[in-house]
Amino acid sequence: MAKKKILLLYTGGTIGMVRSEKGYVPDGQSFRETLEAIPDLHYPESPDWELLSFSPLLDSCDIAVNEWNQMGRAIAENYAAYDGFVVLHGTDTMAYSASALSYMLENLDKPVIFTGAQIPLCELRSDGRSNIVNALALAASGRVREVGLYFDGKLLRGNRSTKRSSDQLAAFESPNAPCLAEAGIRMRFFPVPGSPEPEGPFRLQELEEQPVGVLKIFPGIQFEIFEPILTEKLRGVVLEAFGSGNIPSARSSLLHIIDKAYRSGTVITVCSQCVQGEVSLGTYATSQALRRIGAVDGHDMTTEAALTKLIYLFSKGLDQEQVKFQMGRDLRGELTE
Repeated sequence: MAKKKILLLYTGGTIGMVRSEKGYVPDGQSFRETLEAIPDLHYPESPDWELLSFSPLLDSCDIAVNEWNQMGRAIAENYAAYDGFVVLHGTDTMAYSASALSYMLENLDKPVIFTGAQIPLCELRSDGRSNIVNALALAASGRVREVGLYFDGKLLRGNRSTKRSSDQLAAFESPNAPCLAEAGIRMRFFPVPGSPEPEGPFRLQELEEQPVGVLKIFPGIQFEIFEPILTEKLRGVVLEAFGSGNIPSARSSLLHIIDKAYRSGTVITVCSQCVQGEVSLGTYATSQALRRIGAVDGHDMTTEAALTKLIYLFSKGLDQEQVKFQMGRDLRGELTE
């Protein structure tokens, strides 16, 4: 039986950084040499793999739409030649990238696994070795046919993940959906509701820069400050509300602004500031008004999934009502309908 072929896409991030006088910096040549020296990657059981390094290598804080398109094109151009893909990425914005790619890679029928490290591969205690080895094994298994995020023994659905810690090896969690697989003594795979099924041939939907944003509600927020941005500049807004979608009700200025924004063409999607749980507009009186003026119920989507979904839908050329409708629907397992 032929060995599986996996393409490693190295975008930058902590996993491949080395020490310098300015702190940790990415070094493509050093990373390639360190990777080649990992014995586990040359065992007979290991899949065949090749490394494609991006240029320039970036800290994940600098990764956005252009880089998502670069990742998407690399996968699309090599889609027929490989059985799966592993994306090596910095942790800070990995959940955003995994969410974005989950939408962009339409009718995906192969594994695309994001992973990285909290400790650089050049260091003694790096978690990068096991993350790479297990991500490759998961990509070669053929059991996962979507965008996942692997870290510290767990494979999460990419668009359900969020970074939970800056100093623990278990850096990510999936608060509203079970994991796809666990890497213990054996690989254990789990049936997860909402697994996307291809409905046609694979295609890449590239993204365009979109005027979208995130507004987090906080006690005492002065809504008037944000009115010019919300009503004139943005096509889409993720509104991070309290609890199940609640906003302050003592002042009516926010509702006026949101109503004005909606009438000017802005799609407002309400997500929760709570890590676990879901939005349910109308459960409380303070959220009923949001539903009445046209805000979208974000259900249990993460902010990362909601924001990148807005960019994706607007990049497809959909109008306000079409985007609003699709934001409330499950497209890639990102929400529970």
